[in-house]
Amino acid sequence: MALSFFYLAFVRVLQLLRLFRYESSELAVEVVMLRHEVAVLRRQVARPALRPADRALLAGLSRLLSGARRRRFFVQPETLLRWHRDLVRRRWTYPRRPGRPSIPVDTVQIVLRLAKENPTWGYRRIHGELATMGMRLAPSSVWGILRRQGIEPSPIRIGPTWAEFLRAQASSMLACDFFTVDTVLLRRLYVLFFIEIDTRRVHLSGITASPLGAWVVQQARNLSSALAERTRPVRFLVRNRDAKFTSSFDEVFRAEGIRIIRTPVRAPRANAFAERFIGTVRRECLDRMLIFHRRQLEVVPSESIDHYNSHRPHRSLNQTPPLSMTPAAPPNPHLDAKQLRRADRLGGLIHEYELAA
Repeated sequence: MALSFFYLAFVRVLQLLRLFRYESSELAVEVVMLRHEVAVLRRQVARPALRPADRALLAGLSRLLSGARRRRFFVQPETLLRWHRDLVRRRWTYPRRPGRPSIPVDTVQIVLRLAKENPTWGYRRIHGELATMGMRLAPSSVWGILRRQGIEPSPIRIGPTWAEFLRAQASSMLACDFFTVDTVLLRRLYVLFFIEIDTRRVHLSGITASPLGAWVVQQARNLSSALAERTRPVRFLVRNRDAKFTSSFDEVFRAEGIRIIRTPVRAPRANAFAERFIGTVRRECLDRMLIFHRRQLEVVPSESIDHYNSHRPHRSLNQTPPLSMTPAAPPNPHLDAKQLRRADRLGGLIHEYELAA
């Protein structure tokens, strides 16, 4: 810092001595001060905003400077040339001529109606149909109308979209998995559950300390009898490659016409719905309490799953619980805090809220 100050002061003193030879002392000091102010401003402003009048004045003053002094001029010659090119371009810009007339609104509505009522038609087929009705419209115009409305112009709209296909398959898919709970005495218990992909409804199958093949097969039989009440049969069951799921377990579902889909090795995302439920029940319940024995664990997941199915809102279900048959309540801007009622589950670990009538 001190070295920079002494260098700057030395440069300014030399400028003063040079100016004393030609000007008065006060004028020389003023010139040096103004030069220093300009240097400070250049460090603060990266690119000064110049008006057209400023540009014209600077361009004129640049002609009055000598070649030696022009090097200290803060406007470069390239900038002056660019200003002149911009001025010439604006001078010779002609007013915009009227282009192609806009397409009537009624014609646009007819094109969109044909595309909506005939999803297998491409823009060429729609153009041909318009021609039979005496409507003169270029195929490119039909293409542009469909693109602006977010409709694919090509005739590839055959069949359901990928999202519609997944939703249709989800209504007949089921997933299952285990999650473990370690008690206070370090005894590990296994919880088997099934989750419906379309409704996110969870079925608690059983809890055991020894998930042997015979026990798992019995839980599969119990669930298959419960699934008989569904209006739409289950076609697929997604499970991981855990050795607890034996071939006898798969045969119980195959006898009901259900196809078993095993996830790839070390790919938990392939069974994402089951993994997400495990994370939810751990964050909201199991990680916030101590489990002492199996009888306590039989109560805790049952209560948590009942809350999950009957009250907890789900974003994929439009903020409604899996077992809800009614849509979410309409917006109510006039809420009264005195009408808010709370119901506690698991000793207050889980809260459920509703507005009193």
